[in-house]
Amino acid sequence: MTHEETSLQTRKTLAAALKRQMKHKSLRKITVNDIISDCGLNRKTFYYHFEDIRALLKWSLEQDIFEVLRQFDFMSDVQGALQFIVDYIESNSHLLNCIYDTIGRDEIKRLLCDDLFQIIRKFINENEVELNLHLSENSKEFLCRFYSNATVGTLVDWFRTSYTPETKQFLVENLSYMLRVSLPETMKKATSFDNFSEAAL
Repeated sequence: MTHEETSLQTRKTLAAALKRQMKHKSLRKITVNDIISDCGLNRKTFYYHFEDIRALLKWSLEQDIFEVLRQFDFMSDVQGALQFIVDYIESNSHLLNCIYDTIGRDEIKRLLCDDLFQIIRKFINENEVELNLHLSENSKEFLCRFYSNATVGTLVDWFRTSYTPETKQFLVENLSYMLRVSLPETMKKATSFDNFSEAAL
């Protein structure tokens, strides 16, 4: 096994231990000692791989959600990607609610937005080529922030307040429409004025 493979396996072991701890303890009360005792590793190993528990949590969410999302072709399967997200939220509602109750809405949005920002940026770049547009970097930055924040905020509100099978399907269809139709149309308008983002930032 290569060093990279061993390191990845260690990270996964630590992430699994954190998830087990979160089943019966608030995230705020979990310590590094709890995690390493759970999985049989030592503190040196933990801090070699992660700065703190928050970094471990962020990595775990990235592996569970965003590494999978990056494999989707957003240009042809936005709805499939969003379906994966809401299915993950549904299957991991206890974990996500535990995180929310500990760090709050703004922090969980911050955790999720950074990675979704990169995915939407790639989607914008692909649309720019497809539509033969030439957006400024400021315009693309603004659109990435707007759509990643809107998407994550809507998802967080959904799993906290209004989950039902009906709202799940409604969410997938409408977020899909927003990214497939609204975003490209907004991109077309953004090319008509240079100060699109400067005025809003």
